[in-house]
Amino acid sequence: MIRYLSAGESHGPQLTVIVEGFPSRMHISKAEIDEQLRRRQQGYGRGRRMQIETDTVEITSGVRFGQTMGTPITMLVGNRDFKNWQEKMSVWDEAPDNLKQVTRPRPGHADLAGAIKYDHEDIRNVLERASARNTATMVAAGALARQLLEQFGIQVAGHVVEIGGEQVREVPHDLTTLRQQAEQSVVRVADKTTEAAMIEKIDEAKERGDTVGGVFEIVIEGCPVGLGSFAHPDRKLDGRLASAMMSIQAIKGVEIGLGFEAARRFGSKVHDAIEYNGSSYVRPSNGAGGLEGGVTNGQPVVLRVAMKPISTLYKPLHSVDMLTKESELAAVERSDYCAVPAASVVGENVAAWVIADAFLEKFGGDSMEQIRDNFHAYQERVAKR
Repeated sequence: MIRYLSAGESHGPQLTVIVEGFPSRMHISKAEIDEQLRRRQQGYGRGRRMQIETDTVEITSGVRFGQTMGTPITMLVGNRDFKNWQEKMSVWDEAPDNLKQVTRPRPGHADLAGAIKYDHEDIRNVLERASARNTATMVAAGALARQLLEQFGIQVAGHVVEIGGEQVREVPHDLTTLRQQAEQSVVRVADKTTEAAMIEKIDEAKERGDTVGGVFEIVIEGCPVGLGSFAHPDRKLDGRLASAMMSIQAIKGVEIGLGFEAARRFGSKVHDAIEYNGSSYVRPSNGAGGLEGGVTNGQPVVLRVAMKPISTLYKPLHSVDMLTKESELAAVERSDYCAVPAASVVGENVAAWVIADAFLEKFGGDSMEQIRDNFHAYQERVAKR
């Protein structure tokens, strides 16, 4: 199994990711990791921070001559804006006399609960790590996982299906077309007829000093039957995917397959019939979203993820100053008006990480050759069933 640990603050010198458990002899493309980081920074509704940063990764351990060694992989993503924050975010120096502390928590953010939990007077000690800037570490780790999955024919794509109540009308069923159309849209929507309405909703939020949320969908094709397990709750793949998605900043809901719609239908209109085409089991529908009993069933894995509006409002809500206890307007930090398109990219890479973890759990070996042998032997066995 694989795992990673990340560290770093939004305005600190860098973000750090240490990945453990990747097999040896796997070719790594830095360009592909950088591409995923670039995609995370795109999207209509992003704020000024994305005009400052151009994220790229530096790998400092675990890779030699472009191949993994089976040892921990360390990746660094620098924060270009740190040059403007060195005094405020210094590690060793004394706090300057003119340091302006953040004491007015933003409703909806980790500010208040985090400050109380860790006994901080300056909320910046909370918001720096709670910031969505740290999703860059999720993307960097997930970009590694994608490269592993692609070698076994597993593809991941994400697209936006709703922003501010404006929903897509029609989505391509072909994954390649879906990906291409989403990439061509500034709001990452595969339905051009809805794009203008979504942009208008974001513009409305910006004019009002407000923010807007939405829903994105992740589709994973090529997963073999049998990833995950029904034997223990913590090994169910649907639970692991939902947990990982809920760990992304501002995510408030996850559904798989039909999701909540399944609760409104009779069972005969929910469950996917099973057929045999002479060589394998097939399903004429995919209401289960590729998962039954916490195990992949060979169909595409489909997730929809709901993102709330971002907590920082340029016309802030009322709050309380934690030092004076007086009623004040909440603090304002540099932020986005809508980050749903970017969140869909984060979601893709987070999903890739979870699937890669389950894949290595089943086919694991210390090198890519061992994993391939295990995978092909399993495929042969499944073909006989």
